[in-house]
Amino acid sequence: MDPTPLSETTVALQVELLPEGYYLVTSTDVPGLVAQGQTLSQAVETAQGLIRKLAESCLEHGDPLPPALQALADTSQPIQLRVPVSLP
Repeated sequence: MDPTPLSETTVALQVELLPEGYYLVTSTDVPGLVAQGQTLSQAVETAQGLIRKLAESCLEHGDPLPPALQALADTSQPIQLRVPVSLP
């Protein structure tokens, strides 16, 4: 069976509530990412969409992915996952 790259990963986001009342999202995992929203949820959803579009553009044009997203395309390395576990 051919290895298939992952289609999902996690990205660390930094969220700041600005004095103007909206949320600003940046990420050291995805340099240059800047997203904003009137609510935290809206700001995070906007960031997710921008990261997805950035990855699509990089792949389409043959540009390197940001380091946090490179694991998605690299099937030669072991995959490390963190999963939540609830205890009884």
